[in-house]
Amino acid sequence: MALLPFVDIKAQGETRAAVVWLHGLGDSGHGFAPIVPELRLTADAGIRFLFPHAPERPVTVNGGMRMRAWYDIKTMDLTNRADEDGVRESAGAVQALLDKLISDGISSERIILAGFSQGGVIALHLLPRLPYKLAGVMALSTYMCAPDKLKDESNHLNKTTPVLIAHGSQDPVVPMAAGQQAYHALKNAGFNVNWHDYRMPHSVCAQEVADISSFIQRHLLTQVTH
Repeated sequence: MALLPFVDIKAQGETRAAVVWLHGLGDSGHGFAPIVPELRLTADAGIRFLFPHAPERPVTVNGGMRMRAWYDIKTMDLTNRADEDGVRESAGAVQALLDKLISDGISSERIILAGFSQGGVIALHLLPRLPYKLAGVMALSTYMCAPDKLKDESNHLNKTTPVLIAHGSQDPVVPMAAGQQAYHALKNAGFNVNWHDYRMPHSVCAQEVADISSFIQRHLLTQVTH
């Protein structure tokens, strides 16, 4: 399987950690790449940012139009919104990218996986199923695919991994209740999840960017600088 293409923002100097950030429906890796300077990380942070591009596919709810999507959306009903086969396929492709980073010498425990909306669905799907421990996961304005399978399919490797789940209280695309459902499903399964919400729609706001920066600094910079 060919590796997912991605926007690559290399670390200044030696690469000691990485953030893999998955975009939302119809976007591309270029969509979130401009956030890197807004995070105001120190020049010697040693963090490489990768923003993969989802494959193009027809999306049912958008009249079958082809666009970048991690999976098809056949209905806006949240219970059945995520095409599970597509989620699993994309999760495999993202895991292959993580595997490549690890084989290139970055410890899995120095990698944060982030995702917005559809990308967050993939991140939350991988969290309990990966065969190695990550430094952290950020799930933004998103929900969970197949929460009923969490118990049977999860392992213990990322139970203590810090997870930031963030959502807008005015989100008309993914209702905040869907994010809260994902939070409670993971918390009840014993995962280390933290909830943040903001007065915003299906987007990212300045306070959230500041909280994301703090999360990255807390879980990557403290590891790479000591």
